[in-house]
Parts: sequence; C-alpha cells; structure tokens
Amino acid sequence: MADHHHHEHHHHDEHEHHHEGGQRHRLVLIVVSALLLAGAVLIEHLGALNTWQLLLVYLVPYLLVGHETLHEAWEGICEGDMFNEHFLMAVATLGALAIGFLPGAENQFAEAVFVMLFFQVGELFEGYAEGKSRQSITHLMNIRPDVARVEASVEGAVAKELMVSPDDVEVGSIIVVKPGEKIPLDGIVVEGRSALNTVALTGESMPRQVAEGDEVVSGCVNLSGMLRVRTTKVFGESTVSKIIKLVESAGEHKSKSEAFITRFARIYTPVVVVLALLLAAVPTLWNAVQGAPFNVQWIYRALMFLVVSCPCALVISVPLTFFGGIGGASRRGILVKGANYLDVLAKVRTVVFDKTGTLTEGRFAVSAVHPDACNEHQLLHLAAHVEHFSTHPVGAALRDAFPDEATDGCPVSEVEEVAGKGVKARVGDNVLSVGNTKMMDAVGAKWHHCDNDEGTVIHVAIDGDYAGHIVISDRMKDDSAEAVARLREMGVKKMVMLTGDRTDVAARVARSVGVDEYHAELMPDEKVELVGNEQETPLAFVGDGINDAPVLARADVGVAMGGLGSDAAIEAADVVLMDDRPTKIATAIAIARRTLAIARQNVAFAIGVKVLVLVLAALGLATMWMAVFADVGVTVLAVLNAMRALSYKPSR
Repeated sequence: MADHHHHEHHHHDEHEHHHEGGQRHRLVLIVVSALLLAGAVLIEHLGALNTWQLLLVYLVPYLLVGHETLHEAWEGICEGDMFNEHFLMAVATLGALAIGFLPGAENQFAEAVFVMLFFQVGELFEGYAEGKSRQSITHLMNIRPDVARVEASVEGAVAKELMVSPDDVEVGSIIVVKPGEKIPLDGIVVEGRSALNTVALTGESMPRQVAEGDEVVSGCVNLSGMLRVRTTKVFGESTVSKIIKLVESAGEHKSKSEAFITRFARIYTPVVVVLALLLAAVPTLWNAVQGAPFNVQWIYRALMFLVVSCPCALVISVPLTFFGGIGGASRRGILVKGANYLDVLAKVRTVVFDKTGTLTEGRFAVSAVHPDACNEHQLLHLAAHVEHFSTHPVGAALRDAFPDEATDGCPVSEVEEVAGKGVKARVGDNVLSVGNTKMMDAVGAKWHHCDNDEGTVIHVAIDGDYAGHIVISDRMKDDSAEAVARLREMGVKKMVMLTGDRTDVAARVARSVGVDEYHAELMPDEKVELVGNEQETPLAFVGDGINDAPVLARADVGVAMGGLGSDAAIEAADVVLMDDRPTKIATAIAIARRTLAIARQNVAFAIGVKVLVLVLAALGLATMWMAVFADVGVTVLAVLNAMRALSYKPSR
C-alpha cells in the first residue's frame, strides 16, 4: 500500500516537471529562433545568395520554432478537425514562404518566421496561464484506510487479530475497529456501540451513533467504542473506493470547454482561407475567359491576404489577457487553474453550494442557553466540566464556550460516557448528567425544550433534577447571505444547496441564506448525479470536503474552499478560494467576465484593423510591410489592453 502511495506521488511530480520543462523548452526555442532569424536577415542583406539558398537559411529558424505548429496542423487535418489556429498559422506562413517564388514578387521569408515566432510567444503565455495539470488525486489517499484488523479463529484457541490490507478481506469476515481508527470496509456491526465521525463522507456535522445491527460505511472514523463488524462488501465495492473512482472518472465527463482562441479560430480560419482562394481564383479565371495573358498578380494578392489575415495580435494578446485575469484573481486570493475555467466562470448561470464548511463554518458553537434551576453561567460551567474530556464535537463546543473550566478548581470524577445518550460525571458533590432526551429519561428528569431551538439540544440534570438545556449549532458564515444576494444581482439564475446533513438543519440554512432550493441527506454519488442532471447551463459547484471532490471534478467549474478545505477537494477543483469566503465566488465571476470582455475588445480591434489593411491590399494600395506594421502595431496595443486584466477594481 505504501508502495502504491509512493508510486502515485512520484508520477504526480514527474507530470509537473514535464509541464515546467515544456515551458522552459519553448522559451529556449523562441530565443534561439529569434537569434537565427536575425542572422538570416543579415545574410539576406549581404545579398550573396539566390532565392532557393535564402529559403534554406530561413527554413532553419522557421522549422525550429514552427515544427510543433505544423505537426498540430497536420494532425488536425488527419482527424478532420482542420480549422484550428495551428492550421491557420501553417497556411499563412507557408503562403509567405511561397510568395518569394512568384515572378516579380519580393520574398517574405522573414515575415513567415516572424509570424511563427509570434505564435509561439502567444502559446507560451497560454501555457503559463493553463497552470499545472489537476488530475492527480494522491491526496484522496487520506481517506483511504491502510489496514484492516481481521479476527482469525484458530481451532480451539482464542481468536487473534491479523493486520491485513483492506484489499485482502473477504466478504463476511469479522473486522475489529478500535476508537480513533478508520472503518476500512462497509459492513454491519455485530458487537459494540460507538459514535462515528462521518464528516469526510457526508459532510454531516453530528457524529452518527451506531450499535449492533447497524450498517457502517468505510471512510468514517470510529470515535468512542470498539466495534466488531461483519464485512458486507469487498474493498473495491466499498464507499471509499467508490468515491476515489468517482473523482477519477468525473474529469472525463466534464463538458470540455475550449479555450476562447480555439473557438474563435474555428470560425475565422475557414472564412479567411475561402476568401483567399476566391481572391486567387475568380480574377484569374475571369482573365482566362477574357483571353488575357495569365497574371501572377492575383495569386500574389491572395497569398498576401493570407499573411495579413494571420491573427498574430490575437494569438498573443488573448492568452495574455487570460494570463492577466488569472493573475488579477490570484491577487484577491482566488486561484484559477486554467484559462478555460475563466471562460466558463464568465458564463455561469447556476451555482450549487455544499452546506457544511462552505455556507456554514463547519464547527459547532453554543447558540443558546436556557437555564431552569440555575443561571446561564452556571449551566454552561457545569456542562463544560462534564464534557471536558469528550471527543465529541459537542464537547468541543462546550469547552470553547467556557474555556477555563479545567483550571477553576472544581473536582470532576467518575466520568462515564453512556453510548447514544451522553455523559455522566460527579462535579463537586453533585452527579451531573449531560446528554439527549434518552439520558434525561434514564435519570428521571422532567425535560422540555423551546420550539424555536434550531440545532442540537443538550439537556442537563443535577442529581436527577432538570437544570436546563443548551443549544448547539453549526454557525453560518458571515457573508453567506451576501454571497447569494450578489450572485443574484449578477444574473445567476439558480442557486441550489446540497448537503449530507439532516433535512431540518438544511432547511434552516437554506432559509437564512436565501438559496432557491436544497437537497439534504445525500451521499457523494447522489450529489454527483444531481449536479450531472443540472447541466443545461454552465454550472459552478462550491464545496470544501473530501465528499465534495467527485462533484467538484464533475461540475463545469468546481470551486473549492482552500483555507480549511480538504486536500482532495482542492486537488479536484478548478478554482480555489484561499480565504473560505463565499462572496469571493461573485468576485471570481466578475473578474472572469471582465477578462472575457477585454479579450473580445482585442479581437474586434485586431480584426477591424486587418479588414482595413485587407481592403487596401485588395485595391493594391497596401504593401507587405504596411501589413506587418498593422500586425505588430495592433499586437502592441492589444497587449497593452490585455495588461488591464491584471488589475481588477471591484464595483463596490
């Protein structure tokens, strides 16, 4: 198992090295090619070579910097998906190389190499913006149990425990799970009672009480008692394995949103190529019909048209815009893992929230105290004493509410946890019982509670007399309601909350935050299913736990809470909010929309200038270098515009 873990990790690192290496490799290629291009221009100026020899000199930097693009273009043609940006670059640059061989035309070799260089610089920015690959799920290993203790009955002797890998446990075996251990396989409790922490799987904040005959699922942590469990599934079929598999496969289901520039090239390329062909063919055919001599002029213009229409400014400024947008977001503590996610974020119309840890703090706190026989301070004081050593989240909440009970000199003795009921202890001269209604019935206390208590009610009795109750609940994050309101203002149509928690808790949170609908008591695979069904509009899912990892991977754009969130969630997500504030989702969408708007301005501006130059070229008024200037000038302006994406000033 350790070996498996190690292997995964190694593979992950290798992938990252490969990515960074690719960027460095491309940078070196660009620099070397630029130097070779400068050398070639120098050789041409010395004027000692004929056109063919010059072509060979220029082909060195051209192929060096452009081989990848030509290869991609060829692959596109083979796969029948030819109108991509690579094809456009290939046609334009090969056109520029060919112009030099037309009678009476100047060669445009330098042009061709220059254009390819530009394209690679654009790709470089795009590569940086794309960021690291996100498909490694080594961190899911932290819910994967490493060992199982299996009871092996030896003839006539006492059963002894064997430590084995969960993979090797057969269905029907008896396994022993001690307090503090993870349950390795799904099964049924045959002996013992305990509380299970199911947060990793369901996000449900209260521990689940189990006793003989109850089903337990793998991945939960056993909190209090020892359990003997008869396994009902092999490890591969157990809940934990299923979650890991869900994450692995969810990535493949994701609707592949293409980068902006690719979608743009799909329309632009065929239009340009068809126009160039028409420009070459129509006048030439017309001349032939008229009986006029064949004139190379129109073919020259068509090739020039291709070179001019080469979208350099776009190819460099659009990726740069996204790069800027990602940088601007990260300054605000929003980590976007790739340019295409900005693209999707800008279009999000449905936002689905997980509850625990996303809209709520995921930590319990005392929300109300209702004393009967004493004052509030005393009631809390006594309850905190009794719960001081409890592993239960309730105990933690009471300790937080009354932090100095261990040092105030009250003697606490005979602490006894009563499974499924609560805790009894002797504090000073009194016997205190702190727990649920079953505990009160057991000691004969007449309990009651208020109708508006929202949360978990903890009752307290002193020597069997009812002393009052304390309400504990998961606190809302301060900005949850504001986050929902801001998203609604921004035109997000639908907001849904999903949770593994109980329905009454979910209803309360949904009401106070103002989401449109909620679904409660869900297992991780049900969440994936619900999100899968919602996908007519681009959908963002916001979550923070291991149980959210599959949904984060499945949604069009998965947003993880990075501050407290589990590693698995951060790995599987496309966007990470570093400070856990739900309002940051609205900020992220605003940044994405602004980035896209800047990219569109650049496209419109670049195409506008191109069309102008093309009209001039078709009328024979433009020269090749005017075209180049238009391209370079436009690129510089577009790049300056792209830089605005870095600084995002929120509207409020």
